[in-house]
Amino acid sequence: MRVLVVEDHAELAESVARVLRREGMAVDVVYDGESALERTSVVDYDVVVLDRDLPGIHGDEVCGVLVEEPARTRVLMLTASGTIADRVEGLTLGADDYLPKPFAYAELVARIRAVARRSATAVPPVLVHGDLRLDPAQRIATRSEERLALTPKEFAVLEYLLTAQGRVVSAEELLERVWDEAADPFTTTVKATINRLRSKLGAPPLVETVPRGGYRI
Repeated sequence: MRVLVVEDHAELAESVARVLRREGMAVDVVYDGESALERTSVVDYDVVVLDRDLPGIHGDEVCGVLVEEPARTRVLMLTASGTIADRVEGLTLGADDYLPKPFAYAELVARIRAVARRSATAVPPVLVHGDLRLDPAQRIATRSEERLALTPKEFAVLEYLLTAQGRVVSAEELLERVWDEAADPFTTTVKATINRLRSKLGAPPLVETVPRGGYRI
């Protein structure tokens, strides 16, 4: 899952990003509305975690632009204003969910996953391929009923390949959807992660390399 955190409080923004990355999400961070609109114009985010009270371009205006996009990004709005009237107004703007500050990180993670599931392409809550099962919400992957010890990135790659339902996924697409802006596009990080994932999945092999195409399960 690719997530953009838009929050002008730098310490909070980085803290949220750390938590989401531990959950296997690819996270970019910006601190104002103008930067948010610039970033969303070039990257297709699954979810934008949007502070409502942003300097410059207000969060309400950013939300309005995002919900009008054809391939709509899901918006989870954050605000220090937690009254019922404020929540109703935020949802009226088109936000998919609304979370007042202060909030528990566990609830934020759960809400991000919930709004992401509202995408146009329905994804089952548990992904299954043969004897392989992956539960994104519980962060558990098993094969032949044995739990796999996957890193967050390995888990995220496996989840993305399973979600693709047999479609060939290029290394570039994996880099864009699973890693964040800090990833070097010229490294072999995708190949290395795939190799480690294959080793942990065991036999018979599940991840196929498609020459000049990418990978698929």
